[in-house]
Amino acid sequence: MGETRETIGVIGGGQMGSGIAQLAAVSGFDVWLHDSDSGALQRASEGIGAALRKLVSKGKLSELAGTDALNRLRCTSDLEDFRHADVIIEAIIESEDVKKKLFSDLDKLVKPSAILASNTSSISITRLASATRRPAQVIGMHFMNPPPVMKLIEIVRGADTSEVVFSKIKALAERFGKTVICSNDYPGFIVNRILMPMINEAFHALYTGVATKEDIDTGMKLGTNHPMGPLELADFIGLDVCLSIMKVLHQGLGDSRYSPCPLLVQYVDAGRLGRKKGIGVYSYKKELVRAKPVSSL
Repeated sequence: MGETRETIGVIGGGQMGSGIAQLAAVSGFDVWLHDSDSGALQRASEGIGAALRKLVSKGKLSELAGTDALNRLRCTSDLEDFRHADVIIEAIIESEDVKKKLFSDLDKLVKPSAILASNTSSISITRLASATRRPAQVIGMHFMNPPPVMKLIEIVRGADTSEVVFSKIKALAERFGKTVICSNDYPGFIVNRILMPMINEAFHALYTGVATKEDIDTGMKLGTNHPMGPLELADFIGLDVCLSIMKVLHQGLGDSRYSPCPLLVQYVDAGRLGRKKGIGVYSYKKELVRAKPVSSL
């Protein structure tokens, strides 16, 4: 994707969207980061600034490069600012209806040559593309969390995604310094087709009393060399996201083995969504530690 003055639009100021925006800015692109919530944009901007300062302090980024990246990043709550973007990457809520509405709106707004990419972790790219008049220019670009750190991007072609668009997005991902894997448009793609049933099975193991949550996670960490156990990872991803993906797998593949574990459903119903809520399978709420009185000698 040659020119450094190309513009990337990112929609969604949460952890994924802000991480993608940071990655794009550091890679030399002009970036517009959009969120309808001005508070989310403020947090995203502050978070990106802090992350860049940390990279500079660790010597992983020069001070000039960090400043340049920040100068290339602009925040907006107005989609009109995306009119001249070359690639738009959405990283909003994992809802097909909401994403389709966004893609339909963008299709009417952005320039004819613009590519619309979705960071969806499981939703059909073909169906998202059907909401536009440019299905050849719609593609899946699934980043792993957190985007600046994780080395993988999963590219997903819809039924009509053109070879030219695929090549451009593959080159963009490589410019981001990522390794690319390619999936056809099946529910869950590659990573979540394999990962989410494992997480779901870990919930079944907990639900049926096979072992404690700690032993399930330790077993997978030390027994299979995973950096996180599946239950801890579910908390990190968000239990609501895990449940949403399991529902997509169950509906799309029509097999009862993809049915979400009742315990996972119950946790989500209770608002126990993981780290972002302070409680999921584990509790992340900081406990008040009372200082012990110092005994006099």
